[in-house]
Amino acid sequence: MTDNCDALTDAYALSPEKVSQYNNSGHILLPNVCPANEIAKWRSEILRATMERNNETRPLSERDTYGKAFLQVMNLWVHDKTVSEFTLATRFAGIAAKLMGVSGVRLYHDQALFKEPHGGHTPWHQDQYYWPMDTDNCITMWMPLVDVSEEMGTMTFASGSHRKGFLGHMEISDKSEQHFRDMVSKKGYNLTHSGAMKAGDATFHSGWTLHSAPGNSTDTMREVMTIIYYADGARINPPDNPNRQRDLETWFPGQSAGDLAASLINPLVYGE
Repeated sequence: MTDNCDALTDAYALSPEKVSQYNNSGHILLPNVCPANEIAKWRSEILRATMERNNETRPLSERDTYGKAFLQVMNLWVHDKTVSEFTLATRFAGIAAKLMGVSGVRLYHDQALFKEPHGGHTPWHQDQYYWPMDTDNCITMWMPLVDVSEEMGTMTFASGSHRKGFLGHMEISDKSEQHFRDMVSKKGYNLTHSGAMKAGDATFHSGWTLHSAPGNSTDTMREVMTIIYYADGARINPPDNPNRQRDLETWFPGQSAGDLAASLINPLVYGE
């Protein structure tokens, strides 16, 4: 699929107002991040790679809340040469760098998040609870590969919650749903719903931004690809919960606390 490279390398026009909006809210929705005439081609490759590597075969009724939320397949780019073109796209990484105001970003990992028909909700959580890094400059791109309605389970953000930083050792669960839902209500955060999105649109949100998604009440799979970036130069923090320990071992192989966060599977995808 090398004939698609222009769609993944051309810079995305990002105004200062959009950057300011991201910094104020901790999230932003951008249209046409992957051009509409290209996204269907990439969707077919990501779908194929996801289903080849998916090992979740239990019916929804036999899974816990996390398991009902989505099929989750990570680091597709490592295993699939075609998908790697998508994951390593400088167009996407350049948006991440500009929103965070940094000169370079590295890849943490990609992950397909497919919310099955009638799949469950995604509880309120902070992504960066899982990430053992010493920087606040972490960001997730969340891109639907098909047109999605709000009923399929698009994103809800607690605008401004990223300013509080780390909000506790709370993994995605029924407990995090209750805890953070109460916090959102008590603090009076404005809730922003991404609503219906076109394939190739994308949200970007800070690692500290509280977010959730409703269940998929339709008969159609919600196919989403996510890519996580962090500022080049970040170091690895000593893991202080079991999930951060697992992330250290999985996403920073061969590295230890205090090292630059730059293993062989964390390439510099934008910058020099």
